[in-house]
Amino acid sequence: MLTPISIDWNNIEHIFLDMDGTLLDLHFDNHFWLEYVPLRFAEKNNLDLKTAKYEVGRVTQEKEGTLDWYSLNYWTQRLELDIVALKHEMSEKISIRNNVELFLQSLQTYTAKVSLLTNADRDCVKVKFAYAKIETYFDEIISSHDLGIAKEEAGFWDQLATRQDFKPEQSLFIDDNLHVLREAKAHGIKHLLAIDQPDSQQGQKDTQEFEGIRCFSQLLPR
Repeated sequence: MLTPISIDWNNIEHIFLDMDGTLLDLHFDNHFWLEYVPLRFAEKNNLDLKTAKYEVGRVTQEKEGTLDWYSLNYWTQRLELDIVALKHEMSEKISIRNNVELFLQSLQTYTAKVSLLTNADRDCVKVKFAYAKIETYFDEIISSHDLGIAKEEAGFWDQLATRQDFKPEQSLFIDDNLHVLREAKAHGIKHLLAIDQPDSQQGQKDTQEFEGIRCFSQLLPR
């Protein structure tokens, strides 16, 4: 049995939740970028799959951790592929993590503001929520593209604070990216949880200095 995670919800005023790898299974994104995009890139450019995987991997790694890395429009232009259309083609793999909806429903009993805080651009969010019907649970949806800075970059939370009224000591943030969580910690976000198995088809990862969460059932009232 998974260990329950104790949080004093009555002292939480703002809940920030990541999307991919946190609320949604990261298997979709991993398969999409590591397998499906190279396959379609190979078909378009008359390449063997091994070469296509190398080329796609090379150009995407150049942008890792930046806004471009998370921009569907950027990759549509860079790879000359309709990335939004390709995501729709693979939509059967978009899935909500276990007990996420029960968790989101449970938050409705509290007064805390619930925000989706994602590096995904608006096009990506639109695709995901066309199939994962959880959009209505959020008071607001915040994309790092709206702020002009990725979540793992220094200064992200300062920029967010110019647009959002939140108290770091009374905020909860859940994400699967340790670099992102460290930036939140540096800003003073007090309550931080790391997803320890973002991709359901891969093993558990070390969440290091952060308390790990495997399933959102660990956060449900007992």
